[in-house]
Amino acid sequence: MERPGQIICVGRNYLEHAKELGNEVPAQPLLFLKPPSCVIASGVAIELPSDAGRVDFEGEVGIVIGATLRKATEAQCAAGVRGIVAANDVSSRDWQKGDGQWARAKGSDTFLPLGDVSTAPFDLGALTVVTRHNGVERQRASTAEMAFPIPMLLAYISKYITLSPGDLVLTGTPAGVQPIVPGDVVEVEIVGHSIVTSPVVAGPA
Repeated sequence: MERPGQIICVGRNYLEHAKELGNEVPAQPLLFLKPPSCVIASGVAIELPSDAGRVDFEGEVGIVIGATLRKATEAQCAAGVRGIVAANDVSSRDWQKGDGQWARAKGSDTFLPLGDVSTAPFDLGALTVVTRHNGVERQRASTAEMAFPIPMLLAYISKYITLSPGDLVLTGTPAGVQPIVPGDVVEVEIVGHSIVTSPVVAGPA
């Protein structure tokens, strides 16, 4: 896909994932940003910085915005979705904990592999995301399991941040995240719609 104008992400949107990291699901959506510069295409390698410590994959459903959404209703937001895309919200846990904010941990170069955008008919409440790590399935969940459904997320974001055509919203990862190391291959699929495959290599020293 084309590089998004802005990338707005949602943390801890699946109960079991929040539990596996020792967190509670927040009372309202937890938002953070990733810079467009971290986007890579399917087949391009994730580069692990030498000082990043533990780096995990996070398979997610990405939502590509197709209309300007500002203080929009859930119905307006659902109608304003242009497509969906398989996404991997690569995250350094050491930096995430140590920095006190998530910019470096989630925004480093190559930390957002994206598949091709699907505009085929879809039900935002019934999408299945699957992540395979070296061919072994590690994550599988339906968007029906989200703490905050996609139209609600988009409406919440649009209350504070205007969404524009081409923007990308990442909707959170389910349980099953695992650390990655050079030589691994990670594949994230939105079943029937989009897939992204990423080899993992050591980054420049």
